[in-house]
Amino acid sequence: MEKRPVHYSEYLELDKILNAQIPESFREGAVPAHDEMLFIIIHQTYELWFKQIQFEIDAVIEIMGRPALDDNSSELQTIVHRLKRVVTILRTLVQQIDIMETMTPMDFLDFRDMLRPASGFQSWQFKKLEARLGLKFEHRHGREHYISQLKPAEVDIIKASENDATIIDLLNGWLERMPFMNEPEFWKNYQPVSGNFTSPVFWNDYEFIYVNSLAEAEKNNAELFKQIFNDEPAVGDRLLTAKACRSALFIFLYRGYPMLELPFQLLDTLLEIDNQLGNWRNRHINMVQRMIGTRIGTGGSTGAGYLKAAMDKHYIFKEIAHLNSFLVDRKKLPLLPVELTTKLGYR
Repeated sequence: MEKRPVHYSEYLELDKILNAQIPESFREGAVPAHDEMLFIIIHQTYELWFKQIQFEIDAVIEIMGRPALDDNSSELQTIVHRLKRVVTILRTLVQQIDIMETMTPMDFLDFRDMLRPASGFQSWQFKKLEARLGLKFEHRHGREHYISQLKPAEVDIIKASENDATIIDLLNGWLERMPFMNEPEFWKNYQPVSGNFTSPVFWNDYEFIYVNSLAEAEKNNAELFKQIFNDEPAVGDRLLTAKACRSALFIFLYRGYPMLELPFQLLDTLLEIDNQLGNWRNRHINMVQRMIGTRIGTGGSTGAGYLKAAMDKHYIFKEIAHLNSFLVDRKKLPLLPVELTTKLGYR
């Protein structure tokens, strides 16, 4: 078939995009507010970026949801690459607030009341993104209201995303499958510092080293260590099992080995996604306080107050970040047996 010529404006659907800004203040009988155009374009741009982030997350979920993830293929590298792209996009979202802040509070008041009840609170794409990453309904701030202003079709999309496999669900399964901690032949020649040869020999030894490294004021961490790493099933409302946490900590401890570098990048990139979402919320809080002070948002939320509470509660991968509490000095790390280091290196 003969290929149809592609024209720039048609390919990008510029007629639709450039005619999609219809300021309320520009309607007949209203007084035009110059900055409303900026307000619309910024938020449309946000929604386009949310769509791209969702596209990347969906691709990652498709790979991680396969019956077996080949860690020795390009699959893991593809996952890390796409998640790092998400991080870069999130940084761009934060930087775009600089543009928004060229609008003064008085500029905003010129059209703010015309927007009710429209609000960023009604961004179903952002709520879907949070759900696909792993934010559970029961962990949301203000969960009784978080879908109250959405259209029925949008609510259905969010609820479907909450019921599907999420990044943190699939991450838990992937970590549980990590072989190094669970195969006895790797540890048959391991010499524990503690002298305890009880299985699992490495884990018992590491707990001994960690507990003896604690300062007096940190002794409560010894019990916390048992709760996180030794209890099955996971206690409380944790999203990662003890088995998955043991694998993740092992990756943090021995990330210098080639086979663990990409797994470390995966965990570190997920932490950076949380970090950038936190940065975005924090900048948004400061902007809202600057624009409307303590007034309620156009959608009826408590404005900056709601955003602050959500920022404190909506950390999705906090259980991974918490594992840094259980690291020990490199000089105290157990020496791995050659049977294992051979598998962890290049072959």
